[in-house]
Amino acid sequence: MLSTDAVVHELYGDDDVVSAVVGRFGPAIERDGVIDRPALARVAFATAEDREWLEGLLWPRVGERMAAWRAALPEGVRAAVVEVPLLFESGLEAGFDATIAVIAAEELRASRAGARGHEALEERSARQLTQQEKAHRATYVVVNDGTVEELESKLSSVLEMLGS
Repeated sequence: MLSTDAVVHELYGDDDVVSAVVGRFGPAIERDGVIDRPALARVAFATAEDREWLEGLLWPRVGERMAAWRAALPEGVRAAVVEVPLLFESGLEAGFDATIAVIAAEELRASRAGARGHEALEERSARQLTQQEKAHRATYVVVNDGTVEELESKLSSVLEMLGS
């Protein structure tokens, strides 16, 4: 499995990305050669222009890394999973044979994101498609309203269908 959040985390240590972000937002965004994600979130999500600039910097790189990962998979792999929280917003969905929207009630999503320490939750949510729109665009939909174990079971069922 590939997580685009992990890819972004790696990119925040890439010299070119760090240089571009520091050039845009100033040195307070960088800590020991790595982007300070909470500090970046506070400034990048403050305006649509700054958010769009950051997306324009990151999303093409994320797309390239996803394509390289997929190309490196061994022959005969029946299913490969990439976790992309902003799949439809980024326009990267065309790179997939099928998509699964994992949706939850907005209050639950906000609570979970806050518990993970995410900054600028309202600004981030404003940029995202609604859960209903994601469900409409996806090939499959999984409702994540329970435990992690329940989610894993639901996702395993969908992956079994895809692997058949």
